[in-house]
Amino acid sequence: MKNFNTPSFQISNVPTLDKLLADSSHDDVFVSNSVVQMADLIGMPTRKGLEQGIVCGGSLVNVVSNSYGHLPNEVFFLEAERKLIDADIYYASRSINRNNRSFAVDYILADDRYKIEVKGDKDILFPMLRFTNSYDGSNKTSGSFGMYRKVCDNGLCIAQTQIGFSVKHTGSIAEIVLPKLGDLVTSFMDNEFYSLKNKFDVLAEARVTNVEKYVQDINKKLGLFKYEASDKNPAPSLNARFVLDVVSRETKVLDAKPNKWMVYNAFNELLHSKLQKTFDQQKQVDEKLFDLILAS
Repeated sequence: MKNFNTPSFQISNVPTLDKLLADSSHDDVFVSNSVVQMADLIGMPTRKGLEQGIVCGGSLVNVVSNSYGHLPNEVFFLEAERKLIDADIYYASRSINRNNRSFAVDYILADDRYKIEVKGDKDILFPMLRFTNSYDGSNKTSGSFGMYRKVCDNGLCIAQTQIGFSVKHTGSIAEIVLPKLGDLVTSFMDNEFYSLKNKFDVLAEARVTNVEKYVQDINKKLGLFKYEASDKNPAPSLNARFVLDVVSRETKVLDAKPNKWMVYNAFNELLHSKLQKTFDQQKQVDEKLFDLILAS
């Protein structure tokens, strides 16, 4: 099993991100899964509401009622891919498997017609569709838009646009009914994506002269981690140092002075790569973080 938060990638007809994504691996989100009767599994009757078990990868990951409709990843994620192919949209996918319990697949719309740049040609963004599912109930089955930032390899989940769908139950198995994704992508690009891009430009123009103090102030409001190494050691903690180091790295990569956009992305990278939070929690923290920095 890979690290709790390690994303991986798969390539599919991508003209721009080919080298970056082709060098990455791909978490298996299609692990064998099934619905079993708990009475058969444990050899005794169960109370109402605990009649079925969800098994994934040979382990029991959830106990549910008879009315629960299990939605296998192969039904959910492959239907999303089919809709993207039907819409003739270039995409690259990356997937995350967290202990065979919760899963996410990001479909990065890597078509050059969707590419935008933030303050220069080194900071490139593409729209991204994130679909999440869980077998243990730790996060909602959902779809939403976000952004993929090439320079940091992380997904920015601050977009508000959700991907609506319906679920049909056939016995204990659920089926997903997704809308035409091409129309949703066009609407998102014409509205929220470019509105957010304008905010990104504002942050990129906002210089940060004292990065350490600014990171400390934002974290105090956000409460994401303990800034000091310990009560007796005021030096930056490992998480604080991670954020500071990412900002320092980006000043070199982008050949620019520290700014609020870099700080936001540094926190974002910590959130998505180091901190053990559910996908739903990541999205909530990401939105709060962005609003805090934009208003600071």
